[in-house]
Amino acid sequence: MLYLFILAILMNVFTYMFYSREVKFGEERYDKTTKKLRDSISLMTTKLADADYFSLEHNENAQNYFDNEASGGKVILFEKLIPVVTEKLLDFNANPNGNPYTGQDKIGPNKFIINKIKILNHRWIIADYSNGELWGEVLLKYFVDQDEKITFEVNQTWLYQK
Repeated sequence: MLYLFILAILMNVFTYMFYSREVKFGEERYDKTTKKLRDSISLMTTKLADADYFSLEHNENAQNYFDNEASGGKVILFEKLIPVVTEKLLDFNANPNGNPYTGQDKIGPNKFIINKIKILNHRWIIADYSNGELWGEVLLKYFVDQDEKITFEVNQTWLYQK
């Protein structure tokens, strides 16, 4: 009986030690994982801020360009201007010869169309275009006059080789 009692006490001590260390190990692992995830979120936030550095949404000087109230002009809200400019540029994709603002003529049966647009500031747009086989990028100037008419001008274009 005495041996059985001693064996039961030893089993309880070992079991208690095992489970208490398992909880401590789990807490340490949770803390390490949480720290790693917070660092990753911080890193991704920094990368996103760096990527959005050149955008009209985050450039206060470019936004102020559209605030012509002091000079007696109209105020153009950049939040509403961005989708209008994007839509206007993408509307040219319906042209049977392709979007003229890609800076490329139609090659073969496929026309060049603009796929993705990023408005950099109050004057510049960068866009990605393709015809399904060839891909390129174009740097555009855009102008918004007092009547809120938008015009585009191709500055430079680049077509990547196959």
